[in-house]
Amino acid sequence: MTKNTTAEPGKAAILAALLAVYVLWGSTYYAIKIALENYPPFLLTSIRMLIAGGLMFAVLRWRGVAAPTRKQWRTILVLALMLTVLSNALVNLAEETVSTGLVAIGVAAMPLWAGFFSALRGQHPSVREWIGIAIGFIGVLWLNIGTEMNAGWQGMLAVLIAPISWAYGSIWSRQQDLPAPFMSAAAQMLLGSVGACIVGLVLGERITALPALVPTMAMLYLVVAGSIFGFTAYIWLLHHVRPALATSYAYVNPVIAVAIGALLLDEKFNSHAIGAMLLILFGVILMTVKRR
Repeated sequence: MTKNTTAEPGKAAILAALLAVYVLWGSTYYAIKIALENYPPFLLTSIRMLIAGGLMFAVLRWRGVAAPTRKQWRTILVLALMLTVLSNALVNLAEETVSTGLVAIGVAAMPLWAGFFSALRGQHPSVREWIGIAIGFIGVLWLNIGTEMNAGWQGMLAVLIAPISWAYGSIWSRQQDLPAPFMSAAAQMLLGSVGACIVGLVLGERITALPALVPTMAMLYLVVAGSIFGFTAYIWLLHHVRPALATSYAYVNPVIAVAIGALLLDEKFNSHAIGAMLLILFGVILMTVKRR
């Protein structure tokens, strides 16, 4: 595939991919917190991406899917650094010292950056999409009113860099020569795992004892839900839908995280949380409706 030219996907496929990034990635906030008890941030990203990417790459090659060309590998390397090392791993780093509310707000800024970078490249979001992006971001701010807002300077820097890098990489990738979405995702995870491992080792990260069962189960959940299904669905969406819709997961994920907190941690909903969720839903609906 050259420059992401693909057939028009069906609505059912788009809906399934959106549900994957909405629900599965929303659940990963909780899993990351648990996994970080025994796995340091960059090595956590490296291990989960190596397992997920290695499995996917092996299965795809076994099924006869062509491997990336040499030129495509170079492009994938840049994407792996932006989407894995400077985004995924930095979010892990932030969750060690930054409150969940601030992490959610930082990640929620990503669609705003994506709209900005998309406009710079000549693909301007529609007025409806800009309104939906703004409403969704306001909803995330509202959802986190009253939550703890603490952060060390390193964590805060990570929260600022991660969404910018993810947004730019996502928009930049739409104009590049890349393999089919599943192979692209697998290759990005493989190269990203190497990059995250190098950074982690340079920063002094080590796993000196056998991780406990629960953090390891959380890590494996991240492999399956966060990487194999969630990340692959996101790469597929980047190939098939407009950036505003592909990045709308950043608004839904905090809602899913709050719902998981209510189910697993017995956290209570309050009136402003319900109002914020409805506002976020309205913003996402605006981004979902196609332009004439």
